[in-house]
Amino acid sequence: MSSFMQHPKQKYSYQDYLNWPNKERWELIDGVPFNMSPSPSRKHQQILGELATEFTSYLRGKPCEAFVAPFDVRLFVEEKTDDEIMNVVQPDISVICDPNKLDDKGCKGSPDLVIEILSPSTGKLDRWIKYKLYERAGVKEYWIVEPTNSTIEVFILNQTGHFELNSVYGQEDTVRVGIFADLLIDLKVIFKE
Repeated sequence: MSSFMQHPKQKYSYQDYLNWPNKERWELIDGVPFNMSPSPSRKHQQILGELATEFTSYLRGKPCEAFVAPFDVRLFVEEKTDDEIMNVVQPDISVICDPNKLDDKGCKGSPDLVIEILSPSTGKLDRWIKYKLYERAGVKEYWIVEPTNSTIEVFILNQTGHFELNSVYGQEDTVRVGIFADLLIDLKVIFKE
């Protein structure tokens, strides 16, 4: 996308995003493009697969759905056209419980739960920029998965609209999913060697 280098201060919209080549994965945060290349590591993909299996199995027959990247999540879309939407992200896993937020392009609005699995190139983006974006967008629960240390940080949106660190879980722990009180995930399965 050499045009970004030619116009580094230009803001882009979802309409621009739709016209970019499919060879690379991009996200758009407040109109600023972020390249999601290169492809994730094998360990990243193993963790993603295990987490996706846990959520998909649990949600079978229930109104909520889990989606894995690449899956476009457009934030702050109320009453906006594609050329006015300035935030589109591709979380590793998105759980959406309102079917009205789903369309053929992905999700239009905030997921109930978002999971991001860190990679060396996305640490700052996931820990700070996306953290603040998801908080601002009202995502109820945000997980940051650290493959290197086999940990998951779980943040819950509080009554004042800010994330609070609920807990940090390690490979020996079981996570109780905040938005589903009866869903427990054994992290020995997720972080298998």
